[in-house]
Order: sequence, then structure tokens, then C-alpha cells
Amino acid sequence: MLYYLFTWLDKAFNFPGAGVFQYISFRAAMSVITSLIIMLIFGKPFIKWLRRKQIGETVRDLHLEGQKEKEGTPTMGGLLILAAIVIPTLLFAKLDNIYVLIMLGTTLWLGLIGFIDDYIKVFRKHKEGLRGKYKVIGQVVLGIAVGLLIMYHPDITIKETSSVENYVAVHNVNIDGNYERAKSEFAQNPVKSTKTTIPFVKSNELDYAKIITWMGDWTKKWVWLVYVLIVILVVTATSNGANLTDGIDGLATGTSAIIGSTLAILAWVSGNIIFANYLNIMYLPNIGELAIFITAFVGATLGFLWYNTHPAEIFMGDTGSLAIGGIIAVFALLIRKELLIPILCGIFLMESLSVIIQTTHFKRTKKKYGEGRRVFLMAPIHHHYQKKGIKEEKIVIRFYLIGILLAILSIVTLKLR
Repeated sequence: MLYYLFTWLDKAFNFPGAGVFQYISFRAAMSVITSLIIMLIFGKPFIKWLRRKQIGETVRDLHLEGQKEKEGTPTMGGLLILAAIVIPTLLFAKLDNIYVLIMLGTTLWLGLIGFIDDYIKVFRKHKEGLRGKYKVIGQVVLGIAVGLLIMYHPDITIKETSSVENYVAVHNVNIDGNYERAKSEFAQNPVKSTKTTIPFVKSNELDYAKIITWMGDWTKKWVWLVYVLIVILVVTATSNGANLTDGIDGLATGTSAIIGSTLAILAWVSGNIIFANYLNIMYLPNIGELAIFITAFVGATLGFLWYNTHPAEIFMGDTGSLAIGGIIAVFALLIRKELLIPILCGIFLMESLSVIIQTTHFKRTKKKYGEGRRVFLMAPIHHHYQKKGIKEEKIVIRFYLIGILLAILSIVTLKLR
């Protein structure tokens, strides 16, 4: 909203300094600052309000050190995270940008599903919360909507990995030595596509359509279905991975801030024609506006960490964790970097795999031997390390360091092919 106000002031009255709102870098900086201010100013009053209302966490007895002390800690802090993401985005982003609208919709939709789950746990006193199948249905609905929008919305386009110079040569564009005109010509010819980026591969574009179109022209009408199924898989896996990671103080919050910062860099280079040309990656018209959203996301997660570090004063609940995972998944899909998720979100992947391995092995051995056996002392894997006697704070910091290494590796994939 402020973008439109200051644009009008600049054009109508030549208002001093108003033109700075045209720069994405300035608005992204203001977005992260505003998000942090919201968290730091309203965090304490929100925690006090939750305590007065006795909206506290009910902790299952897992026989872990320090676990029972967390009983009654205010939960549903995800509401504050959502506010710190949505408000700066509304203030500083272009609200007619389809990418921004998709991210806002994703945030509010998964936030609602998480809120219902937390509401059932806290107010209805049902420890299991919203049944798992209803969470998955909500994630599937989101995946269908996002997949169809990417497939068919006219403003969601790409420019393939060919340089400006190659474009000029192939299309015989007469630019009279004017490189800026060449960039303009290059940017004005985007295409609809189901392509994405493959890490570590030199010709690093994969077209999902080729999964079935090699069988003949008749399969082209089913490409949308293949793509939507892939989007559903990415959204559900990442959202649930973030949810599983939210098990000890500060782990999901800090890990998500690291991932968000990396996504901000990837979005910025993908939306900048000069850097996209230099790195020989897809140029995504208008995607740069997502920098405002993702910096608000980073500010919200870092600000929440102020209160969520051990010993936590507040928990985000499913209101926050489901939304955070979904935001990361949909953002990666929009910038065509979803195949980087296993690397970038390696902590989420590790947590999810530990649960899958533990559950599968337990069921198989119970059927075979009449008694279930475990691979880990407890799953998700952060509880395994707690059972081994490692302090909670040490586990979190070590996971952060792994997350930073994975983030650096994700950025390096832009050139390491």
C-alpha cells in the first residue's frame, strides 16, 4: 500500500525521497525491518495475553530432560509470525503481482489449518488436534491451486537459459549496439513453461512435461495433472517436514530463517536479468517482487527466535510450523528451485526420514518377530540426540551449522555444474 502511496506522491508532487520506493532493494530492507519491529514490540504483550488466557502447551511425557518444565508455555505464537509476514508485505509489495498474491494466500491458508489444529488442542483439550488426513487435504487443496496457477496464469512465465547475446543472434534483432535495448527485447519475450532448475547439471533445465509427452501428442493434455501432482508432493512433504522439526526450542524457527535468507538470494538473482544472464539461469519476469515477501518471512522468524530460544517463552504451534513449511515449498516452486529443497531443507528432510525409517522398521520387525524394534532411540531425530544426553541448546546450534552449510551449498549450485 505504501508503494502505491509514494508512487503517487512522486508522480503528482515530485515528493522528495518518494522515488526510492521504486527500488526492490529498499522495499525489501524496509520489509525485514518492519517485520522485526512488529515481533519485538508486540511479542511480549502477546505472550502476556496468552498467559492471562491460559493458552498454554500441553506436553506429552516423553521422558526427556527439561520436558515437563515446558508445560503451560504459551502456544499459538504462529499468529504473531503470520502478522509479521503479512503486514510488511501488504505495506511494501506490489499487490497486483501474482507471485505476491500466491504467497499471501499460501500463508493465510496453511495458517488457518494450523490454527484449527492448535484450537482443538488448546481449547477443546484434544491432544491429537486436527486429524492428520484433514491437514493433508488442506495441503493438497493448496497444491492443486498453486499448480494450476503456475500452469495457466498468464503472468507466470520464464525466460530460458540463453544469454542476451544468444537471443540477439538467434532472432536477428537489430539493436545498433544498444545493450539496454537487447535486454528489453530479451525480457519482453517470456513463455509459459513447466520447466524447473536441476542442481549440479550444466544444461540445468528439466521440463516436467517430458515425463509423459515422449509417449505421444495425446499425452500433452495431461501435462497439467503431472505438474499438479508434483506440486502437491513438494508442498505436503515440506510443510510436514517443518512441522516435525518444530520439536525443541528455536530449531524450526532458526532453520527456517536460514532457508528464507537463501531463497531471498535465489529469487533476487532469478528476477534480475543481468544476474540471470551472467549465471545462465532462468530469468523470471516480475519474480523480484517476492524479495519483499521473503524478507518479511526472514524478519518474522528471526524476531520470533528472540522469544523462542531456550528456554522458550512461547511456541509457534502448528499455526506457525505448517505455514512456514508451506511458504518455503511454494516459494521454491515459484522461483523454479524446488529440486533444491532436499539440499536447502536438508534438516526438514532428515527429520522426516527419521520418522519414516523408525515407523517402517518398527512395523516390519513387529510383524516379523512379534516385537517392534527401533533404529533411533526416539524420532524425530532431534529427540534421538536428546535421549543420548546431548543438551537441547547444543543440538539446536549444531543443526543451525548444518543448515548454514546446506544453504551455502544451495547457492553454490548456481555456478557448480
